[in-house]
Amino acid sequence: MTSPSLERARELLREFPVVDGHNDLPYALREQVRYDLDARDIAVHQNAHLHTDIPRLREGGVGAQYWSVYVRSDLPDAVPATLEQIDCVRQLLARYPADLAPAHTAADIEEARRDGRIASLMGAEGGHSIGGSLGTLRGLYALGVRYLTLTHNDNVAWADSATDEPNVGGLSAFGREVVREMNRLGMLVDLSHVAATTMRDALDTSSAPVIFSHSSSRAVCDHPRNIPDDVLERLPANGGVAMVTFVPKFVLQAAVDWTAAADDNMRAHGLHHLDTTPEGMKVHRAFEERHPRPVATVATVADHLDHMREVAGVDHLGIGGDYDGTAFTPDGLGDVSGYPNLVAELLDRGWSKADLAKLTWKNAVRVLGAAEDVARGIQATRAPSNATPEELDGPGD
Repeated sequence: MTSPSLERARELLREFPVVDGHNDLPYALREQVRYDLDARDIAVHQNAHLHTDIPRLREGGVGAQYWSVYVRSDLPDAVPATLEQIDCVRQLLARYPADLAPAHTAADIEEARRDGRIASLMGAEGGHSIGGSLGTLRGLYALGVRYLTLTHNDNVAWADSATDEPNVGGLSAFGREVVREMNRLGMLVDLSHVAATTMRDALDTSSAPVIFSHSSSRAVCDHPRNIPDDVLERLPANGGVAMVTFVPKFVLQAAVDWTAAADDNMRAHGLHHLDTTPEGMKVHRAFEERHPRPVATVATVADHLDHMREVAGVDHLGIGGDYDGTAFTPDGLGDVSGYPNLVAELLDRGWSKADLAKLTWKNAVRVLGAAEDVARGIQATRAPSNATPEELDGPGD
């Protein structure tokens, strides 16, 4: 029997669907089938292989999705690999036009909702994807990329990552120029994955609202990937949006410790700790049989949102599940069909329909529109930047 809260959640999502800030389906397709879309036809359920397919997106009430065009930061050819990821998204859009609508602007997102299609945007995850080139940044924007996460798990020469040793102390001079050029383009500055020093430098530099495409609260779960309260407190003045993620190792403290041991086990088997191939998952599952995994729940994620609302305000929250980019998910949020469970939990905690409409839809649409408005003003007064890292930061090692 469906609970009254769950039915209310589904009704709300029919009016204000989820704009999800981060989904790694393109990378899963790269790793699993080398972009063979016949082998992973997302028009039908792919429960055995993926967190994401069109039937479950529909069931979950997803109205807009930022598809991550992520590639690993240790790839020597990150730029062409990122272009392959963009091509994958474009192939998906061409293959499923009745369900997926290409979107580049806030107006496009709204139009897709009116048409009953899922607005599809792109975000590049990590500054390594521009290869130290502002021209490449502009090229990605021209191809439809609407946010750049400044780092992934490793530093880039011009920005520090949350999960690497400090290098430049936040953003270098070139890093600040990247942020300014993103503002000029209308590309959202994404501060997930970056060090807290980088977050603060970016907020000091950006003239447009920023986002965290998939990050939770550091006060609730002390992981460096999460957002400290002093940064959350700055979002109202900036206008930005923090999109809570569901990844257990970022939302549940016990899972943080367990994950560190699981990652060591992956490396001991000669595998990358983020490997989600069948071989990697076999090693993961064997480890989990020996060491039961602490399980996050819908309530765990809701705890983060309660705290983030208290600190930043409901106008500055969103959702970024990170599906198909994580080996494990919380109970009740096992795949993209699970968003109604989170909305139902928040309804039970007293969140109003108006607040939930902001969380799922309105805030994310607003922040992209605000970035577009800022860009129009900057473009009237400033030409594209052709600065280089060497020019602004000096020669490298």
